[in-house]
Amino acid sequence: MEPRTQAVSDLSTRPDGRTPLLQVRDLRVWFELRRWVFSRAGYVRAVDGISFDLYPGEVLAIVGESGSGKSTLIRTLLGLHRPIRGSVSYQGKDLRSFTPQEMRWYRNTQVGYVQQDPYGALPPFMSVRQILEEPMIIGGIRDRRQRLERIREVMEEVKLTPVEEFLFKFPHMLSGGQQQRVVIARAILMRPRLLIADEPVSMLDASIRVEVLKLLQALQRRYHLSVIYVTHDLATATYFADRIIVMYAGKVVEQAPMAELLAHAAHPYTVALLTALPDPDPENAHRLKEVPPGEPPNLIAPPPGCRFHPRCPRIIQGLCDREEPPDFEVGPGHRAACWLYRP
Repeated sequence: MEPRTQAVSDLSTRPDGRTPLLQVRDLRVWFELRRWVFSRAGYVRAVDGISFDLYPGEVLAIVGESGSGKSTLIRTLLGLHRPIRGSVSYQGKDLRSFTPQEMRWYRNTQVGYVQQDPYGALPPFMSVRQILEEPMIIGGIRDRRQRLERIREVMEEVKLTPVEEFLFKFPHMLSGGQQQRVVIARAILMRPRLLIADEPVSMLDASIRVEVLKLLQALQRRYHLSVIYVTHDLATATYFADRIIVMYAGKVVEQAPMAELLAHAAHPYTVALLTALPDPDPENAHRLKEVPPGEPPNLIAPPPGCRFHPRCPRIIQGLCDREEPPDFEVGPGHRAACWLYRP
């Protein structure tokens, strides 16, 4: 198949005619730096021109190493950062046009957020019941019996049973896995349509990670949730994601269905991430993994051209180090921002 560039406007088209739940278009989130009050030192280009769609019931993984812009991206999706350019639209409406009441509706009932650090995400002075009851009070559910019934229901769903044993415990009385189950329970409490999970298993013991991933998968299927799963660990992303976005230095370098990316990774950075995955075959233990040298670039003054070119083993001199690559289509639903796939 001959590769071709794909315009941003084509991202929302699907053969099945489904409408995206969330649309991100040319999103740029820069943070201003100042030496003195009236002296601008530059900008940190944390997110720099990202576009993608998320469809109802789809699980999208966003993968990249630390400093790639993942956390800034999800905070912008939550409406906590305001982009300098581009847009985030929910059900066709730009978040920037939301009234304060609409933003409260969006954050409290439409999107659930699972944080990376469960202990830091839970108020230490509140019991599990109080933690789970607060979003419903904010959401206007005044009937105390109705609130308690929903709390019991959601605690059973996340396997915090028997419920009476956990209702009046405080976060410090729970294990890390139990704390994360409370965070997940709070995220799905108001039956949102979108769930954003920010490194939800990175701070858990290895023995607990699979249980939490299975729980998220079961909840996604039960409620037909759209999920954005953010991680630096490609191995966990392959567990239940339908599609994957690979970020590097504030940009998307590759997008593809998960199975397609695992079989035919295109961008050299994605290939490097796959190479770094643990190999369970003991016969390969003696082989040294070839990973790109160096560190991610400074986002205050990123390199010209492709931002990965200083570390890329397949650099095209005079092109990769001068011109920024557009998205090229390398397969059905598979795009890579790499000059290796130019027509």
